[in-house]
Amino acid sequence: MDKYVIGVDFGTDSVRALLVNTRTGAEAASAVAYYKRWAQGLYCDASRNQFRQHPLDYIEGLTESVTEALAQVPAEVRAQIVGIGIDTTGSTPCAVDRAGTPLALLPEFSDNPNAMFVLWKDHTAVKEAAEINDQAWNHSPIDYTKYMGGIYSSEWFWAKILHVYRQDPQVREAAYSWVEHCDWMPALLSGIKSAEQIKRSRCAAGHKAMWHEEWNGLPSDEFFAAIDPLLAGITRNMYRHTYPSDQLAGTLCGEWAQKLGLNPGIAIAVGAFDAHMGAVGGGVTDRVLVKIMGTSTCDIMVAPYDVMGGKLIRGICGQVDGSVIPGMVGLEAGQSAFGDVFAWFRQVLMWPLQELAETGLVKPEFVEQIKDQILPQLTRAAEAISIDDTQVVALDWLNGRRTPDADQTLKGVLAGLSLGTDAPRVFRALVEATAFGSKAVIDRFVEEGVEIDEVIALGGIPKKNPFVMQVTADVFNMPIKVAESDQACALGAAMFAAVAAQVYPDVKTAQAHMGTEFSETYAPRPEQAAKYREVYQKYLHIGGLLEDILRKL
Repeated sequence: MDKYVIGVDFGTDSVRALLVNTRTGAEAASAVAYYKRWAQGLYCDASRNQFRQHPLDYIEGLTESVTEALAQVPAEVRAQIVGIGIDTTGSTPCAVDRAGTPLALLPEFSDNPNAMFVLWKDHTAVKEAAEINDQAWNHSPIDYTKYMGGIYSSEWFWAKILHVYRQDPQVREAAYSWVEHCDWMPALLSGIKSAEQIKRSRCAAGHKAMWHEEWNGLPSDEFFAAIDPLLAGITRNMYRHTYPSDQLAGTLCGEWAQKLGLNPGIAIAVGAFDAHMGAVGGGVTDRVLVKIMGTSTCDIMVAPYDVMGGKLIRGICGQVDGSVIPGMVGLEAGQSAFGDVFAWFRQVLMWPLQELAETGLVKPEFVEQIKDQILPQLTRAAEAISIDDTQVVALDWLNGRRTPDADQTLKGVLAGLSLGTDAPRVFRALVEATAFGSKAVIDRFVEEGVEIDEVIALGGIPKKNPFVMQVTADVFNMPIKVAESDQACALGAAMFAAVAAQVYPDVKTAQAHMGTEFSETYAPRPEQAAKYREVYQKYLHIGGLLEDILRKL
């Protein structure tokens, strides 16, 4: 009989569950559940770049999405489910007690944002990241950032922990250890009741926590204590060993088997970040760049050991052995904002209508209808404008810069505005800026000796906005293939589940049997590509001129 696996993809706004046939890769069922507290804006403060998510959102979303997907298939299919794979956003850490329970699940911390998961896009720890970099670069005998692109980011594990410890003594005292979201979910499903027994993801540890075999695991306690005495002993209850996601994190416990309507004992794969599993689901292999394009972007590559040699790629989000495909080095880069740039501009345009709705002059349902149409209308109008007529050049750093060379203190820019500049021209400049930001990532890989022959795009934007994709292909001057699956991250998680359940011996074999096709290819247009080469140079020049000023704003 056919065997099935479940891939669970925890995104920024929702969780998706995908049921996949391991023999054919056919998607048998899927369901999406949105985080209820997150949708209400609870525990977040955008003005301070604070974004926190309650673990109950994850628990409820997992239960809802999996049970809804399973309700779509007959009992005989449910009986043949042999594995579950999980991906999450990251770095999204949370303080836990000795039992491995997130502190926000305890009554005394139930409404404390510092006891919740600190979402990947939370940038409250800019100061702390700068201090980590200073210690690593100037005062430590070992530069612990060297396998992480040479720059530690405020989006990552240790910076967030230090920020919370400085802000909240109660959480600091109660925290026995810290876990990434992708580590906690497999432990939860496996019924693990000890923080020490949680298997830690190689992907998360290597890319965000400065874990490396060269220094026998995590950085030393002396390194952290020198940054701030509050971190003294921080690694004592952390971990030494990490695991790639083809390994078993545990098996489905009786409690969760009953909740989900599954058989106990199902294999649970070690978790990883969404982009890395998404790259596997999208078909990543040597010399292929996979772009996961959503609210932000993650750019993922894999390279054989002989290609990497002793290379240290500057300014990316890490190079980690086995973080994507075991037996190869995983490389991560990306942008802190992509779709969020377009959503920001839409919100700017919506402000007058929303204010009028508050006064009762405009019906709320009318406002929502307009909101749904703004980006499609802007897209059509911007597409009709020639490159020569845009005149505006934008910098896409509205949420800081992830790569190349992480710097969350940077800000966005619109240059070249005139009284003739209208909304479509601004929108086109923003689209071009996000493509230029992606081009800068590609250039860095190539400059550092990592060749790129092909680009594969995943996520919501490649499926929804041909204009954005065509501009990006023109800027790259390379074809971009769009993965057919709408849920490549969940599909990648399902592939790891199939390997952990021993359906397939390795990830590459799972890819061969379960991989997605491509729905379309965007080919670069030579004339536009030539023009964009000139505009791209303006983008780089303006960025170079303004970086120091933008950091101080």
